[in-house]
Parts: sequence; structure tokens; C-alpha cells
Amino acid sequence: MSLSTSFARALLPTAIVAAAAPTAAAVNSDLAKVQAHITSVDTMTANFVQTDSKGRSAAGTLQLKRPGRVRFQYGSGDLLMVANHGKLVFLDYTVGQKNSWDLDKTPLGTLLSANPDVRRVAKIQANTDPRILVVRARGDFGSLILAFLRSPSAPGGLQLYGWTAIDPQNKRTVVKLSDVRYNVAVPESAFTYAEPKKRKR
Repeated sequence: MSLSTSFARALLPTAIVAAAAPTAAAVNSDLAKVQAHITSVDTMTANFVQTDSKGRSAAGTLQLKRPGRVRFQYGSGDLLMVANHGKLVFLDYTVGQKNSWDLDKTPLGTLLSANPDVRRVAKIQANTDPRILVVRARGDFGSLILAFLRSPSAPGGLQLYGWTAIDPQNKRTVVKLSDVRYNVAVPESAFTYAEPKKRKR
């Protein structure tokens, strides 16, 4: 199996069922690596491709700045997701709609926290490829299954490849990253947005 195929499978929950459960020592070591990775990453930028549960894909760019800030800018410019000031906001400019959630109640809350407690919300998942570390993080509004490539040169020895987001209705959205860059300059303006204008009926 190619590495890219392994990555793709690692992003899906069905890929983690056939492997032996990791030992307690391995779990503690891997959770420590995830903690070290998160705390070592002050900023991150990447390109992403998102595929929803119906197979529809959308591409865009990601900018992250800890604590508490992230921006997913979709290529069309009509959709935007921003975390700032303790809220995760989704904006659809095509219909003039805005939805928001408390960031701390989403799986992203721990990842973006100033003092992340990975052991409280995350569990290591068994998988069949030792080159990949799979972690499941839970929140009140769903969970994230994250796939990391073990890489000594990356922060904490891990390179984030992507994740599967599972909402409370069990709908799954897969996000794959490319051109990931850590601890680069990210302006504060990245985490602002224009309010959507409601469309007249």
C-alpha cells in the first residue's frame, strides 16, 4: 500500500478497526507527542481540500494562530469559517447566513487552547500503519479524527496531514492538507470577517 493511500485510509474511521490496540506505554508516549506538537505550533498555514458526506469537494486555505484563532477560506470566497474571541463562526455569503458556536465546546477548542489538555479529550486510535498516528478528539458538537505523519523534523515529531470531522448527526467531512508551514507570520487581520448581508426574498 502506498503512503498516500495509507494517509487517505487513516483519515477515515473505518481504517482504524483492524489493528491491535496500542499498549498503555505507547498511548502515553503518543499523547505526549500530540501535546508537544500542539504546544510547539504557534501558527500554521496550509492549503486544504474538503470532501463532505455526499462526496462534494471544496478547496481553500487555512491560517491558524494559537491561542483561539483559525480561518478556513474557501476558494470561491462565498464560504468562510473563523475562530476568534471564543467563538467559531461559519459564514455563507451566498445566502447571507451566519452560525456560531462556543469554540471550547468544539473539538477545535482543545487544539487552539493556550494550555491544551490533550489527555482530557483525545484518545489514540489503533491503525495498521506505524508511520501514522491517529487521534480522536471529542467536543460537545462532534469529534475530529486527526491523522499525523511521524516526522522527526516536524514540531513534536508529528506532521498534521488532515482529519475527519464527525458531527452529532454522524455526517463526516474529510479534510486533507498540503503545503503545511509551521510558525510563519500570520496577521491578526486574518481572523476578522465582514458580516453577511441577508438576501431579500
